[in-house]
Amino acid sequence: MRRPEPRSPAYAAGPPTLADVADLAGVSRQTVSNALNNPDLLRADTLERVQAAVAELGYTPNRAARNLRTRSSQLIGMRFVPGQEGTANAAMDRFVHSLVETSREAGYHVLLFAGHGTDALAGYDDLLRSTAVDAFVVTDTFLGNPQTTWLEDRGAPFVAFGRPWDQPEASHPWVDVDGAAGVAAATEHLLGHGHSRVAWIGWRKDSRIGEDRRSGWTRAMHAAGLSTSGLASRTEDTVASGRDAAAVLLDEAGATAFACASDTLAMGVLHTLAERGLVPGRDVAVIGFDDSQVAQVVPGGLTSVRQPLEQVAVEIVAALSGLLAHPPTSTPNVLLAPTLAVRASG
Repeated sequence: MRRPEPRSPAYAAGPPTLADVADLAGVSRQTVSNALNNPDLLRADTLERVQAAVAELGYTPNRAARNLRTRSSQLIGMRFVPGQEGTANAAMDRFVHSLVETSREAGYHVLLFAGHGTDALAGYDDLLRSTAVDAFVVTDTFLGNPQTTWLEDRGAPFVAFGRPWDQPEASHPWVDVDGAAGVAAATEHLLGHGHSRVAWIGWRKDSRIGEDRRSGWTRAMHAAGLSTSGLASRTEDTVASGRDAAAVLLDEAGATAFACASDTLAMGVLHTLAERGLVPGRDVAVIGFDDSQVAQVVPGGLTSVRQPLEQVAVEIVAALSGLLAHPPTSTPNVLLAPTLAVRASG
């Protein structure tokens, strides 16, 4: 057996993980899982090597990881972060409602828990050690987020709402919405209404989701033979940031239409138009993303890209059911197409 690589300082003081056993035995994590749960599948020498590593490290599988195969609690855990004040971001509320309803129909219930930063890992750890849940739904899959790797190391089943942006080789199941396709459709809609100066207001460059959405705008503009030079702004996801970005793009780029990474940013654009006496849809077109309740109730309505969150929930529960089946079964990863909810703004 080879010595395992040094563990991350954040977890060095914690108990050994399934990944530590795999490193020490020189095998895959799946092989360790088989040694613990289906030893008949392994050759005698491989099984002996894994068992020796388990003994040397003092590794004890989480009781929850064992109970997952018996579906003992019928609970699915999900970390829930409240929407930021001053934004129109309520998409997660709609997703949670859909997940709760769909899970109930499949015989599960959703257990929400709070957490920010490293506290999020503590929440996962508490639930695993108390055997409170059968599996998890992970919604934060952005660059550098530790949840998915942490859960994989501990052999805990989970399905991600979101692609593994920084781990394309990841093997866990995921469901996501094609944001690039949604923004491309929104941009093509604006181009079809005669706009050639379609500006983009999006998030900072370190947002993989934001950059994915921006790529849809770029693709549609280039396909139409139009330049994107000087027509894009990267900013924070706040109404004030959207308002400021819109003012600059109107003055310096002569924008006649806006495609935005969120309804929050689009609301900022509407503020700027109101301040200048411009009418959305007539003078300047505006399209947001997420089809929030705000988009549906502002005067005239805000055209917005609508994510199929109800179908996302259906696909996630199907993947969870496969993970918790006897024996477990895998489902293909799913990338769903959004639609465009057209209203007076664009």
